[in-house]
Amino acid sequence: MSRLDAMPIEILLVEDSAADVRLTMEALKEAKVANRLTVVDDGVKAMDFLRRNGCYSDAPRPDLILLDLNLPCKDGREVLAEIKADLVLRRIPVVVLTTSSAQEDVLKAYDLHANCYITKPVDFRQFMVVVRAIEEFWLTIVKLPSARGEPD
Repeated sequence: MSRLDAMPIEILLVEDSAADVRLTMEALKEAKVANRLTVVDDGVKAMDFLRRNGCYSDAPRPDLILLDLNLPCKDGREVLAEIKADLVLRRIPVVVLTTSSAQEDVLKAYDLHANCYITKPVDFRQFMVVVRAIEEFWLTIVKLPSARGEPD
């Protein structure tokens, strides 16, 4: 079965900028691959979603996480560290998608085992190109680990 015929890909977007959420949703809506996008706007909610705590008890296990670094409540570096330290969550690919191009942020993200680091372009068209490239690579080309059927 090809990726185009497969079950929708579950994407968790951890982003506090409403404008960036809208742009990401618009770019993914045009994708050829079926996907379901869930958005949380801070790091605490992200970890609650991933651990299925509270109102997220029925949350789907994401196949891919798009993570901003600069988040309220718990920043993306902390979220990334918790994900990659958790035996159940660490196989979920995490794409850091942030405005920071600081070398220390890049190094820290990779030290925390981010799967890739992308600096968000400020230009609308370039942002759309980046999100489409993420979609093309992570949802079409890459073989993602299947969380479906694995015990929680």
